[in-house]
Amino acid sequence: MTPTPAFSPVNPHSLSLPLRLLAVAFGTVLLAVSSRIEVPMVPVPVTMQTFTVAMIGALYGWRLGTLTVLAWLGQAALGLPVLAGGAGGLAHFAGPTGGYLAAFAVMAAQIGWLAERGWNGDRAGLAFLSMLAGNLICLAMGAAWLSRGIGWDAAITHGVLPFLVGAVLKSAVGALALRQLGRPRRA
Repeated sequence: MTPTPAFSPVNPHSLSLPLRLLAVAFGTVLLAVSSRIEVPMVPVPVTMQTFTVAMIGALYGWRLGTLTVLAWLGQAALGLPVLAGGAGGLAHFAGPTGGYLAAFAVMAAQIGWLAERGWNGDRAGLAFLSMLAGNLICLAMGAAWLSRGIGWDAAITHGVLPFLVGAVLKSAVGALALRQLGRPRRA
């Protein structure tokens, strides 16, 4: 009987506790950096956060990926400048971006769960669909929250439609990156 291949080149299930903690810390740094890569828009900016959340979920799996995103959100809640534009603090969880922030943990869990079941770099098409579904969940949760303040029509117009092309592109790049990361290296 052949063993099941690891779903991720990181192989988080084989990491010791100190290495898992290091992976969480590294992931929160990546999320903070990706938050600084932004196109300012109102009421929600375009950032590379969703790409990074998707990659963390796919590479770390649902447990470690979700823990990493929650740790990053915890840093933001404590006021550390880890959100878009170097923002931080509890006010961002109650403002227009609150639904998107909450969705990031759900997104990482969903993508990680599917990656652990073969929707990963070995099956780039499924990895793409997983990441796209995660992005759409994020947009739906974000728009639901945003609609409370600006109404459904405006939430869809300003909080979903401008992000759809980016969701497709980030999902495609993520799936290709997973495929490349999962390829065996030649000496």
